Amino acid sequence: MTTPRQPSGGSGSGNGRRPVPRGAAPRGQSAAGRTPSAKGQPAKGQSAKGQPVRGQSAKAQPGKAAAGRTTPRTPQPRSPEGRPPARSQAAVRPRPKSRLPQRAKALKLAEPKRRLRVITVVMSLVFSVFAGRLVQLQLVDADALAADANTNRYLNIPITAERGSITSADGVALAATVDAYDITADPAMFTPAATGIPDAPEQAAALLSPILGVPKERIAADLHTPKTRYKRLAAQQTPAAKNQISDLKSSLEKQVGSRACQLQKKQLGKPADQGGRTRVDNECANPLAGVFNRETQKRVYPADGLAANLVGFVNGEGAGAGGLELQYQQQLAGKDGHSSYAQAGGRLVPTAGGSMDPAVPGSDVKLTVNRDIQWAAQRAITDQVANSGAEKGYVVVQDVKTGQVLAMATAPGFNPNDLSLSKPAQLGNPALVDAYEPGSTAKLMSLAAVLDSGKATWDTKVTVPNRLVRAGQQFKDDVNHDPWYLTLAGVLAKSSNIGTIEAIETLGGGDQLQANKVLDAYMRKFGVAQPTGLNFPGEASGMLKKPEDLVASEKYNISFGQGPLQMNALQATSVYSTIANGGVRVAPSIVQGITGPDGKYSPTPAGEQTRVVSEQTAKTLTSMLESVVDDEQGTGGKAAIPGYRVAGKTGTADRGAANGVGYDGYTASFIGFAPADAPRVTVSCTLQGPVNGHFGGQLCGPVFKQVMEFTLKTLQVPPSGSQAPNLPVEWKP
Repeated sequence: MTTPRQPSGGSGSGNGRRPVPRGAAPRGQSAAGRTPSAKGQPAKGQSAKGQPVRGQSAKAQPGKAAAGRTTPRTPQPRSPEGRPPARSQAAVRPRPKSRLPQRAKALKLAEPKRRLRVITVVMSLVFSVFAGRLVQLQLVDADALAADANTNRYLNIPITAERGSITSADGVALAATVDAYDITADPAMFTPAATGIPDAPEQAAALLSPILGVPKERIAADLHTPKTRYKRLAAQQTPAAKNQISDLKSSLEKQVGSRACQLQKKQLGKPADQGGRTRVDNECANPLAGVFNRETQKRVYPADGLAANLVGFVNGEGAGAGGLELQYQQQLAGKDGHSSYAQAGGRLVPTAGGSMDPAVPGSDVKLTVNRDIQWAAQRAITDQVANSGAEKGYVVVQDVKTGQVLAMATAPGFNPNDLSLSKPAQLGNPALVDAYEPGSTAKLMSLAAVLDSGKATWDTKVTVPNRLVRAGQQFKDDVNHDPWYLTLAGVLAKSSNIGTIEAIETLGGGDQLQANKVLDAYMRKFGVAQPTGLNFPGEASGMLKKPEDLVASEKYNISFGQGPLQMNALQATSVYSTIANGGVRVAPSIVQGITGPDGKYSPTPAGEQTRVVSEQTAKTLTSMLESVVDDEQGTGGKAAIPGYRVAGKTGTADRGAANGVGYDGYTASFIGFAPADAPRVTVSCTLQGPVNGHFGGQLCGPVFKQVMEFTLKTLQVPPSGSQAPNLPVEWKP
């Protein structure tokens, strides 16, 4: 018996197809064998030639129909040909109407060549734009863009050259440079975008103002300039101030670096619905992030006010503004350099390179001033200005052989370390700036002309009346007296104005104009109305009217140092140094030499020498000047120094009024040199406007003695080895 075959895969036939009655068309196919699809399109799952579509076998397609049946169909017996017997029409179940598939929209493919051409054109345009931009960046605008990039990336920092020192003759600094710090800022780092807060400049100013001593309004204004990458907020601050700012900045940086503050920064600029912020909290901002410090120098004066009138001072920028600081500004200042470095966020980028032009330090200026003598002179004149109630006073000490100034002291003085404590009038050097009528100290030049011209000798007899009428004016001496019978030495010793006029008249043989021409020539050789050669800032050359321009009483009072004759203190001192040096004038000097940045020392050339009077005339005048100090009738007895022969002359002059009209007060002075037998040093003392007395011998004689005595001991000058000649000052008729 034959066992019926089980359907394979749920199908009624081995090939997976449902048996179709003979003569009937398969499902989905008309009698003509075509799929009822429109326009002869192939049936689903077949190609146009009736073959199964790739990836789907013919056997698998009918399986969809068989998969839905649950009861296996009894296999039909096969005919001898291997086909199942045909069923009758009645046995064939009615087939549902097949649903026509929707017509698929035909896809029209583009032409590949045309598409390739379009893509090529578009890409060419894009690359052309890129290429053009690259050409612009790399070739056309390369230099400008590179400069802009460097401007924003690189900081150019000036390097201040170390200012040279000013020292005394023994090398001790009177003006020196020490380390200091400029507090600087990058204003671009104080914008709201950079800091996260809108008022960063104001917050920074509030923190810095009490440390720097600068108004916070000024600091805030400097920081409100974001287009400027460099601002100096304060110059020459101390290391303590710099450290205080650095510590404060570090503390703020540590606080800003906290996790909470970093989260706030990340939210800056984000939309509000995403938790964004427009600013960070003040606790999370560092308004000092853009504040830096630059190492520089500060000018200091170790001796405070010692020789300040001579040394001078610097301004807030560290440049010379007075005295030798101003005169030698170019040598002292050196040459500034600069450095540039890349920065990001205010920090140095070490790998980005940079450049440096090193600064050249300034030269050191060595003065002729002896520090100890300067101190003694300053103390003496300061005390006497206070005691006499004078407006001011000055002392000059000069080496008679070399012309070097050993001291130049003024009172009142000032402290260049703190100029705010002094009045502007005190900041100058009146010993060189003031031009005044010297009075009787000028009589030395008049009698030098008479002696050197051979018109008289020291013992020439002169009768001095109580009054002398010349040019319609009465001339008198400082005291009323009966007629004096004086030698020419006595005229100088008693400082007689009338006797000096009578001596000068001999120069012209009765022609006063000729006499004045001779006197004018001698005075100019002594250095009157001529530059001293120091070239000190504001120095006065003095005044000496030409003989042809003298009128009326000027023709006579010029001989005793009044009227059309004005000198500064150094010029007056130089006159006496000339006599002390045997009649040879040596141009004064204040600078001994300069040491350049290379360490090479260049001494100042020796002062120019000029023969003014003969050696014999100078010797005679020296003896006559000794009578002023030693003779009991002399006016300079208070200047005497035990053990030393002193030659000198007092001076008491009417002081010109400040407005230049008439006279107001007195000028008291004394000038002398010692030892008279071997002169070494000249000392002058001048007081302007004293109220407690006005005679030069009384007020300046003691100052001369104090300073000269100290100077001789300091220089270890031995005492005189002989007695003064004591020339007779009177004669009996």
